[in-house]
Amino acid sequence: MTASQNIASPKNNLTPILIIAGLFFIFGFVTWINGALIPFMKTINELTDAQSYLVASASYISFVVMALPASYILNKIGYKKGMSLGLIIMGIGALVFIPAAEARTYWVFLSGIFIQGIGMTILQTAANPYITILGPIESGAKRIAIMGIANKVAGALGSLIFGALLLSGIDEVKDKLSSASIEEKGHLLDTMADSVFTPYLVMAIILFILGVLIRKAPLPHVEAAEVEDTKDGTTTKTSIFQFPHLWLGVLTLFVYVGAEVIAGDTIIAYGISLGFPATDAKFFTTLTLLAMVCTYGLGVILIPKYLTQGTALKISATLGVIYSICILCTTGFTSILFVAALGISNALVWPAVWPLTLKGLGKFTKTGSALLIMAISGGAIIPPLYGRMVDDNKEALITSGINEVDALATASTHSYWILIPCYALILFFAIRGHKYKSWTRK
Repeated sequence: MTASQNIASPKNNLTPILIIAGLFFIFGFVTWINGALIPFMKTINELTDAQSYLVASASYISFVVMALPASYILNKIGYKKGMSLGLIIMGIGALVFIPAAEARTYWVFLSGIFIQGIGMTILQTAANPYITILGPIESGAKRIAIMGIANKVAGALGSLIFGALLLSGIDEVKDKLSSASIEEKGHLLDTMADSVFTPYLVMAIILFILGVLIRKAPLPHVEAAEVEDTKDGTTTKTSIFQFPHLWLGVLTLFVYVGAEVIAGDTIIAYGISLGFPATDAKFFTTLTLLAMVCTYGLGVILIPKYLTQGTALKISATLGVIYSICILCTTGFTSILFVAALGISNALVWPAVWPLTLKGLGKFTKTGSALLIMAISGGAIIPPLYGRMVDDNKEALITSGINEVDALATASTHSYWILIPCYALILFFAIRGHKYKSWTRK
């Protein structure tokens, strides 16, 4: 079987790579502010840990709902118009935060996050395969690593900016809430909720402008080549169900995104549960993202000249298992540093899984990409499972006689065991899974 290659590969890819990097910057910024939104929403809507992680669910579940429709849309209008549409829908989602703040109603906030997720689904369904097939498939991980740098730098900035805007004074508000009357409590929470108005209005305006500008961007048309089976003159494959490595790649990406979201979105709440003030904890997501950015930089240098995509994935998964065990075996800031270190193990998973999974799909590349985008729903399912485990373990510890503060800290730490099977699955795909090109192996 011949490898998938792009049909219309431009001689100079620098300009389109920079443009797509800009798009990765945008949805990195929007995605990684969830780390600040989770404790913010927990406070203003008086939620449990499990309920607060629905912030991540609302964002990532949209990838299940919209990935296949996004693939259909892209087949009709192409990559460039699809990117434009995604940006505009993200802008609409940002605007929903304004009435949500006025009403201080959790489901309205979640609706805005879900709409933004729909826009990101279309944007990612277009941008990821586009950058993968823009050049040789063997260096796809290198190009996606460059995208990852843009994505995570934006995430670090978004986490810092929105952490400062939304979490400023949250500790003082919590102290006042404990002794405030119902009327005073409502006023305090309404004032805190109003802090989302300006940043989300600005975000909406920027997204609308970029949605218009991307239509005029100099992005060349690229498509994946047809893939032929050469054995005994058989015809081309006719169904995505004939590619087992695709489905294993989807499962791998599902557990990876769940693990990545846990590493980035729980670390602030984890720090607070261990007794760190919110003014300090708001920087913890940035530690995770900086670890990812540094590792992305190594990926750009090492792949494919010194390190294959498969080897990078093996190393990443192995480190993920090791760091997860270290989180469970340590306490305090050391444990937080190991959560942040998951950024090292996470960085090259996405860049490696995409080209390893899309290789050989040919005309099924857009559909395969849509399925991979659907796998992002792991971020909607696995983090709330972590939150539920924290709630259940905390209650069990309190029942056994441990005070609430210590119970929350212990439960938050021990619940990170959920990461170990995730990285074990990634390791399997790295070693064997991506090699299954047919259901029957000799």
